[in-house]
Amino acid sequence: MTVPPLQAPDPAPAAAPVSPAPAAGPAEPPPAVARGVEDYLRHLAVERGLAANTLAAYRRDLARYGAYLGAAGLTSPAHVQRQHVGAFAQALRDGADGGSPLTARSAARTVVAVRGLHRFWALEGTTPNDPAVDVHPPLAGQRLPKAITVHEVTRILEAAAADTPSGLRDRALLEFLYATGARISEAVGLDVDDLRLDSADGGPPVVRLFGKGSKERLVPIGSFAARALSAYLVRARPTLVSKGRGTPALFLNARGGRLSRQSAWTILKDVAEKAQIGRDVSPHTLRHSFATHLLEGGADVRVVQELLGHASVTTTQVYTLVTADTLREVYAAAHPRARG
Repeated sequence: MTVPPLQAPDPAPAAAPVSPAPAAGPAEPPPAVARGVEDYLRHLAVERGLAANTLAAYRRDLARYGAYLGAAGLTSPAHVQRQHVGAFAQALRDGADGGSPLTARSAARTVVAVRGLHRFWALEGTTPNDPAVDVHPPLAGQRLPKAITVHEVTRILEAAAADTPSGLRDRALLEFLYATGARISEAVGLDVDDLRLDSADGGPPVVRLFGKGSKERLVPIGSFAARALSAYLVRARPTLVSKGRGTPALFLNARGGRLSRQSAWTILKDVAEKAQIGRDVSPHTLRHSFATHLLEGGADVRVVQELLGHASVTTTQVYTLVTADTLREVYAAAHPRARG
């Protein structure tokens, strides 16, 4: 593999030979690069309104890129050329930059972050051009979302039933996740006021969710989840909140504070084991199952897009591949002339 020269070229150099890879191991991003990365992250936070989790992922990916440039002796954004970006993209797959080798999907995400960084630098005049414009992420095989069956979801929800404050909370949380398709970060970030279980006009129960980029959407809540939430709010939450200092959070931990994403994941993991579900189940599994079951039930993909809070219908359409696979399996098993 080839990587950048150790001597930084002039801002607009002619093509230079690429020297051996920098030695593996951690390196600090050069100060000028680190400042440029921070400028870009501020732009993403302030002007594009990216969610905190997305910003954290960008920060990790760009820290790896900055360390790579530092190890290669490139002290300024203006010194980076196309071959440097391309060499970094390759190094992500084999770990030659000193980090752990990445899958094609993770490497593609990192390259997307690097391309965005260089585009920003070029637009801001930090660099004379964009050296990453022709560097493309490695192709990642399409990974279908993992959904569980309706029967398995029912077993999980029934296993969560317990007439204790924590049991009522767990049942309400899991019913809510499956009923709304909410991301776990959206669920644990909810306040009581975001929930409307009854209204003067007799409208259906709804919740106000805040997705990526703080985009707001209203999602209806089914009757099973609405009953579980009502039981939790009346019989469990007052007990839990009394153990803390008072909080508007909807879902609370045993100390009366806001439930964390990690704790919510643990709740589902423990309940799934209790229900004897023979595969890994995460909060995102319930989100995938929500979308898949809606489409299998005849819901329009555009409606599912709105419910999930996807910016593009293309993201939602991957679930139609899952349902198509199911249809093919049923056809192959049931049709008398499906197989010769």
